[in-house]
Amino acid sequence: MDTEAFETGVLEHWTPKETKKALERGEIVLIDVRTPQEFALERIDGALLSPMHSLRPAHMPGQTDKRIVFHCGSGVRSGKVAEKCLAGGFGRVAHMKGGFAAWKDAGLEYTGTDMATGAPKVMRKSD
Repeated sequence: MDTEAFETGVLEHWTPKETKKALERGEIVLIDVRTPQEFALERIDGALLSPMHSLRPAHMPGQTDKRIVFHCGSGVRSGKVAEKCLAGGFGRVAHMKGGFAAWKDAGLEYTGTDMATGAPKVMRKSD
């Protein structure tokens, strides 16, 4: 994990594999900041949806029990949301660098949409 110091706190840049391990161990809350349409088409199992356009740092849970890690499609939106949370009083926050594209490039499982049936389907990049 890389870190970046801001005037208001520390931003952590997690890899997809670090994120997956922490999610499996129940150590983090993974928050997807993409649109509901993007989330409906494909998503990381266990991630919660809080679209960037409506996310308010004051409405986020505290991080006493679990850390918050944001993710989006490429890492740009989640980085902006993380910076917004730092400005909103979070002392330390994380996002997944490279976003969902990096998750798929790492060959990690996700729920996608079977285009033949429209049903959810567990997928990997090779599917």
